[in-house]
Amino acid sequence: MTTKTSTETVVLVAGRCWDGLARRPSGHTEVVVRGGCVAEVGDRVDRKAGRVVDLGGRMLLPGFIDCHVHTTMDPSALLTAFAADAATVIALRALPVLRDLLDRGFTTVRDLATFTGEPITIHLRDALERGLITGPRMLVAPHLISARGAHGDLSTLLAPEYGREIGVLADGPAEVTRAVRAEIRAGADWIKFGATGGFGSPTDDPGQATYTQSEMDALVATAADLGVPCTPHAYGDEGVARAVRAGVRCVEHGNLASAETLSLMGQRGVFLVPTQFMVLDALDHLDDESYWQGKDPAERAKFHRYADQLRDSARHVAASDVRVAFGTDAGMFPHRLNGKEFTAMVESGISPLRALRAATSTAADLLHLPGLGRIRPGVTADLIALPGDPFDDIASTDSVDFVMHHGTIHRWITS
Repeated sequence: MTTKTSTETVVLVAGRCWDGLARRPSGHTEVVVRGGCVAEVGDRVDRKAGRVVDLGGRMLLPGFIDCHVHTTMDPSALLTAFAADAATVIALRALPVLRDLLDRGFTTVRDLATFTGEPITIHLRDALERGLITGPRMLVAPHLISARGAHGDLSTLLAPEYGREIGVLADGPAEVTRAVRAEIRAGADWIKFGATGGFGSPTDDPGQATYTQSEMDALVATAADLGVPCTPHAYGDEGVARAVRAGVRCVEHGNLASAETLSLMGQRGVFLVPTQFMVLDALDHLDDESYWQGKDPAERAKFHRYADQLRDSARHVAASDVRVAFGTDAGMFPHRLNGKEFTAMVESGISPLRALRAATSTAADLLHLPGLGRIRPGVTADLIALPGDPFDDIASTDSVDFVMHHGTIHRWITS
């Protein structure tokens, strides 16, 4: 695979800069980008080294990383579209989503499952790496491995019409081992599995653990033998704890995890991708009839039932030392709202610094991509700029107007 990388040398001049790690942004900063990488960072550099791009008073930051998206999901139709549309149609529908993600400063994403038999996101990832389509760098868990009757089993939604099991379904250690190997054979960067039920799935509950400890142990060990990390869809405390004991690298959601389980995650170095916007937005609209129009009434009932625990857990996350990585679950809601996750994190008590690190250096650490999420010599030149100050107003993360990807300027609004 080859990545589309600029050979041009560019000197970026910015009024302010945050490097992905520091507690506060610095002042005037100049960055030399050469061969797709950051070559030099300083108060002053040799501007004759290349073409000068003056960003004025904007703040320069590392490109954002969203660790939990579903680029092939259409939130207006959600899962039914996967049964009705051909794989090619689903892939084509993802192309504007990918471009829009990059437009808004998300230079890397991790896609955590499509619901077609064809591993569409693998093909999208490879096309992005070859420069055939436009969008962020992409890491992929092709499907969600699920127990039958659990969160990833779509048969109850669609099987009455299509007469077959729908989803990557596996019960027992032997079946989950086989499913993991099939995902990795298809080209998976990550393995995702359902450790608990969910809010949007009809036959389970977010508090239920849907795999036994022995099933999770077999699943994670199989992936580890093949060098691929695992992450679970997990809301309930017991399911999160089992996944952590099995050796997962991170947990998706975790919105019902107790303070004790979050402490265990911190001790074992397990990351959390809390997807708080989706949850807190639902809680904020519990009494808004229009918000729930067209949705399964059972989903609303579940949010009502767990509302207090969800709010308590969000506070526990903010008070914990667990390593929080940024992820949105976009695709379950419109992708243009990815940036709302920053605001949701801060409103739940996470500091702006921790939220910004979550989307840059911490996310890069989670994904084993040390050349991303930072601004320093030698890293890949995935850089963004915005006119506001997210340390004072986290919502300004939604106003990115300069995007450089692999050293190539993708977007630059000068007016």
